Amino acid sequence: MLRFPTWKVAVILAVCLAGVVFSLPNLFPRAEMERMPDWLPHQQINLGLDLQGGSHLLLEVDLRAVTDERLETLLDDVRATLRPERIGYRGLGIHGDAVAFTLTDPTAAERAVDLLGDLNPNPIAPELEVEDAGNGRVEIRLTETAANDLRSRAVQQSLEIVRRRIDEVGTREPTIQQQGTDRILVQVPGEKDPDSIKRLLGQTAKLTFHLVDLDTPLDQALSGNLPAGSMILPSEETSRPGETAQQVVRKRVEVSGESLVDAQPTYQENQPVVSFRFDSVGARKFGDVTRDHVGELLAIVLDDKVISSPRIREPILGGNGIISGSFTVDSANELAVLLRAGALPAPLDIVEERTVGPDLGADSIEAGKWASVIGLVLVMVFMSLYYGLFGVAACVALVMNLVLLMAVLSVLQATLTLPGIAGIVLTIGMAVDANVLIFERIREEARLGKPPMSAVDSGYREAMRTIIDANVTTLIAAVLLYAFGSGPVRGFAVTLGIGILTSMFTAISLTRLLLSTWLRRTRPAMLPV
Repeated sequence: MLRFPTWKVAVILAVCLAGVVFSLPNLFPRAEMERMPDWLPHQQINLGLDLQGGSHLLLEVDLRAVTDERLETLLDDVRATLRPERIGYRGLGIHGDAVAFTLTDPTAAERAVDLLGDLNPNPIAPELEVEDAGNGRVEIRLTETAANDLRSRAVQQSLEIVRRRIDEVGTREPTIQQQGTDRILVQVPGEKDPDSIKRLLGQTAKLTFHLVDLDTPLDQALSGNLPAGSMILPSEETSRPGETAQQVVRKRVEVSGESLVDAQPTYQENQPVVSFRFDSVGARKFGDVTRDHVGELLAIVLDDKVISSPRIREPILGGNGIISGSFTVDSANELAVLLRAGALPAPLDIVEERTVGPDLGADSIEAGKWASVIGLVLVMVFMSLYYGLFGVAACVALVMNLVLLMAVLSVLQATLTLPGIAGIVLTIGMAVDANVLIFERIREEARLGKPPMSAVDSGYREAMRTIIDANVTTLIAAVLLYAFGSGPVRGFAVTLGIGILTSMFTAISLTRLLLSTWLRRTRPAMLPV
């Protein structure tokens, strides 16, 4: 085991050199790294919220809004189902957790229930319960299974969209995870402006395109004479200074923002605007609408507010368009980010908000540095005094182990937290365990009278099974901590797991290379161990 082929020596040295190169950026401030040549590594270890401060938000998904939106779609389905069959009704609306109405002819209840039962897309696992409540009253509600699935999907979708929105603004390694059934934890290390995060997360960014109802004057609609297929929405296109304009638009969604594939801030006539592009399905729908309604107004609605309502002058068949309005450069960029990330299925309420300053993190980093340095020095002194020259080789491997650990954390862009620092300190103590096992075994072989080369060779070979067994079991524990833990527990597991792998490399390969090189060159009669 003491003979190293040239390729193996080259691999060991290359790994050590790569560790030095990729860990060096951590010795320089981030501002200076930006001025370094592009061919040099620039990745640095990201510090977690507890080390560099940042924003902490606990959000709650408004699941009631999700259910209400699904019931709203049922209203149109009921109208579209009953009107062609000439079944009269009155009082159609949402009452509690159900859509309810009263038939003008109570004897038609059975027929109405049968027709509305066909609204279930899957008869085997029905989503809707249609019930004849008596006296001509019909109620439609979601089944318990369908309601739970709808809420679960809403939370998961919100989680993914929050993650995409946070990543879009360039923040590093945010912690975004579900808590309980309807809450989302957001931690953004280093974020100095929590209000910008709240603005991004406070909008559902639901983009829809509606035709403006030109047949219904606003005054008539405000007086209560509003057609069933229309609605009044606030508009950013104010008619008078100081007043909030309103517009009457059709309820029917001509094109949904779900068909958007890209949105970018740009300029038009020296004014910030947002350009957008649809997928093939959205482009076809958009082309059909603009072709069939040339000369009419198309309202662009974001979160139930009309941003602009341009006149359709000609068919737009390419699937591209422009959203104009009173945008600034920042607001246009934020809107583009929101549209690219997608619409939230429900509003998010801020339950808890904390801004963590960097002072506590600075103290933690300083304490972690002292703990690491003191632990490193004590281990190196013990190994050097107890094992002599062999202990010095173990100290070299220990320093290289820390270098490799820093390099791997930098390349992976892992987030270092206070528990992660604890994992590094623990790694320092554990890193020499393999060397202790090997050196003690070498001592036993030397006491049996074996020559130095044979004793060292036997020591490495016989101790290998114990080393692998001890480190593999610890590595399994680290993997389980990462799989079932969250937040700080995962940070500890990451540094511990990486430290185990790097310590096995340095203890088994690097120290063996150093000792075999020394033995071949000096040919000692006795071992200094």
